[in-house]
Amino acid sequence: MTEPFSLSSVPPTVIRLDAVSKAYATRAGRFDAVRDVSLSIRAGDTFGIIGKSGAGKSTLLRLINLLERPDDGAVHVAGTELTALSKPALRAARQNIGMIFQQFNLLQNETVFENVAFPLRVHGGRSREQIAARVRDCLEIVGLTDKTRSYPAQLSGGQKQRVAIARALASEPEVLLCDEPTSALDPETTRSVLAVLRDINKRLGVTIVIVTHELAVVRALCRHVAVMENGRVLEQAEISGANVHLASALGRELIREATQPYEEVA
Repeated sequence: MTEPFSLSSVPPTVIRLDAVSKAYATRAGRFDAVRDVSLSIRAGDTFGIIGKSGAGKSTLLRLINLLERPDDGAVHVAGTELTALSKPALRAARQNIGMIFQQFNLLQNETVFENVAFPLRVHGGRSREQIAARVRDCLEIVGLTDKTRSYPAQLSGGQKQRVAIARALASEPEVLLCDEPTSALDPETTRSVLAVLRDINKRLGVTIVIVTHELAVVRALCRHVAVMENGRVLEQAEISGANVHLASALGRELIREATQPYEEVA
């Protein structure tokens, strides 16, 4: 017998963007990077933002944690309007939002352990023993417990990205923002990084938002996707397994150009 639908079974919205816009002044004039975008992302989702270079994907991602402040509109994360917060309150709220970058952004002169511990030391509130325990937990999640004393120069690209993921998880965030995290990696390493992100989402329930220009990455990881072009969201779609049906001209082009998926969502 089918269970009746209940609103209590629908995950709450954890990220909401209300008509956000962001423009920059350039030598050629005003550049509208993000134009009047509204999005809602539910807790525990894996949400992809896809589009070609210059579409505004990375700017939109950085608006979620206010690394870029919108010119217009409001940003809500975990029930808090970030755009209304003071600078100290915003710094505190950002502890709930981890971020992973394309180029890893690791501290080259610090060990893997110190890289993962860095945000915990900056924010304070934990003893040395608590920090060590949390670092061990995060490195276990990404499969790098044997690299604690290594330096970034001694790691492969995939290992560096997994250290970056562990660092982003250190403060136990509800949301993980990923800005082209696999674009600098080969296909085999991409598979391993996507597997780590998929495991984090399933094991910890962390909401993942990933920016990419590769539909194969979206197919492998995401349950929902938004297609961007010229700063606007053209459409949103649900993904079932490796199947994604996009109606916009750009969406159909991305499907035609897509390679085989790295791995279907389990």
